[in-house]
Amino acid sequence: MRNIILIALVILAFGCRQKEAKSKEVDADPMAGSGTEVASPEVAKENEWATLFDGSSFDQWHYYNGEAISDPWKLEEGAMVFYPPAERQKGTSYNIVTNKEYTNFVLSLEWKVSKGGNSGIFWGVHESDAFGQPYQTGPEIQVLDDDNHPDAKNGTTHQAGALYDMIAPSKKVVKPAGEWNAVEIMINHEANMGHVMLNGEKIVEFPVHGEAWDAMVADSKFADWEGFGAYRTGKIGLQDHGDIVAYRNIKIKQL
Repeated sequence: MRNIILIALVILAFGCRQKEAKSKEVDADPMAGSGTEVASPEVAKENEWATLFDGSSFDQWHYYNGEAISDPWKLEEGAMVFYPPAERQKGTSYNIVTNKEYTNFVLSLEWKVSKGGNSGIFWGVHESDAFGQPYQTGPEIQVLDDDNHPDAKNGTTHQAGALYDMIAPSKKVVKPAGEWNAVEIMINHEANMGHVMLNGEKIVEFPVHGEAWDAMVADSKFADWEGFGAYRTGKIGLQDHGDIVAYRNIKIKQL
């Protein structure tokens, strides 16, 4: 009996030491940008959801390579809504990114587009004057009205839920324009796995680095884009593609 109790205590102590060691691990990413704020355990602890947008403010977001968010993004009925301006200066864009950076995570949100609408969700976005747009570094999960936007006819890797220009959805589960779609994006560099769930269905799976990732990029429009998909740690971005789009209930869980 004494031996059984002793073994149980040893197992318990080992488990506690493993848990403590795991909590002290730090992601050393040579591609991570310097001088930017990385989400800390105090902000979003492992296995806990942190709210990135609760419908009341843009406090955790800003314009890419810019400042605080204002028009043409608006807060309406618990959502952030982009209304493309009737006129804009050439080269002006209103893409937005999170204030903080993330490496391994699950991102959950809802989106809807107007008829013929187009937008996108980025991760691994490197914010720098060397890049003018989030899509130059951040891979994109497509947000699209498949029924009415012409890009849907450019192949299934351009349709809603796709890893844009690389992996097509395994099935069509997107809702029509004007209806909310629930999406979950998982990026895990430790396991070298990523996935997209749209409206409760897993429709895309992919590696997130290494030879398989490089082969996908090489076979896409991004083959010659220096910096594309190169940053394991980066910001989450939402795209201004010139169409009305809305996002709400945005939260993230670090892995």
